[in-house]
Amino acid sequence: MKRRNLLSAAAAGAAAAVASTAHAQAMPTIRWRMPSSFPKGLPTVFGGAEAIAAIVGKLTDGKFTISAHAAGELVPPLGILDAVQTGTVECGHTAGFYYIGKETSLVFDTGVPFGMSPRQHAAWMMHGGGLDLMREVYAKFNVVQIPAGNTGAQMGGWFRKEIKSPADFKGLRIRAAGFLGHVYTKLGATPQQIAASDIYQALEKGTIDAVEWVGPADDEKLGLAKVAKYYYAPGVLERGASLCFIAGKQAWDGLPPMYKAALEAACAQASADMLAKYDATNVPALRRLIGGGAKLGYWSRPIMDAMRKASEEVMKEQAAANETFRKVHDHWSKFLADQVLWASVNDGAAEQYMNSGARKT
Repeated sequence: MKRRNLLSAAAAGAAAAVASTAHAQAMPTIRWRMPSSFPKGLPTVFGGAEAIAAIVGKLTDGKFTISAHAAGELVPPLGILDAVQTGTVECGHTAGFYYIGKETSLVFDTGVPFGMSPRQHAAWMMHGGGLDLMREVYAKFNVVQIPAGNTGAQMGGWFRKEIKSPADFKGLRIRAAGFLGHVYTKLGATPQQIAASDIYQALEKGTIDAVEWVGPADDEKLGLAKVAKYYYAPGVLERGASLCFIAGKQAWDGLPPMYKAALEAACAQASADMLAKYDATNVPALRRLIGGGAKLGYWSRPIMDAMRKASEEVMKEQAAANETFRKVHDHWSKFLADQVLWASVNDGAAEQYMNSGARKT
């Protein structure tokens, strides 16, 4: 009797496997190209694109393949949205705030100065209505967006001279993306948006005086400590930078549901891995940078107050000028207020206590 049951179970399992294989074989073969805004030399951030491609391939038994291309291989690093919108490529891996010149509300897809932490941003996107709002914005470009990673809180940046007061920003030429550029303009600096692959050369040649990029792990790989001495924290202007996977609406609509689910699962896994990897690698990288001569400094309270004032002015100006921005900003602001309250009650308060002890030791 037991033998018959085992044989029956084995037969059922074999039949299911055959059916699954037959189903996979019946699925269409689809090939997509995915240019990224990030270079191969930054394996964590570009690795997010590679992870998405690899996971999708595994989940679809190789029927749906995506080739990941580093910045500049197919299209310019900051031209991903244009390429996807026009159908030059089927999809892309980038950051929304690179395209605020087209639509300022795209900054909320990535991160806003004095904004949300990665956890708070994920909560807003996945359970607070943020994803629906951002997809409405991307729909204007005939594009579908999926969150696809977060760098965590970014450092304040590298500077060739010491910054002691808000007045020291005046006349400074700084590489800064998204709303950071607007904030630095308010502070008297001249911001420039430069792709990662060009940052070192610009700083070395003196085309710029300072650069805000990501954090120790990436900054070390770019060699920024070799051409700038002063490294500032905390990254109040970028408490987290969320990346995105974008697909052309026509290409997306042509996917079977199974492939869409595979893409969403791949982006979710790539997101979790990216943030975890940055958290794991930033600390040893920072130690190496300081050991190599980098001067770690902290923004003074007057500097952060000036940054916050400038940020608030920019937000008000954009809300007054752009109805879409105002709609997203109002929703985002209410959610952030609740998240800040919750953090002050529980884990944020705990972290503050633990950090106070860490600074003493």
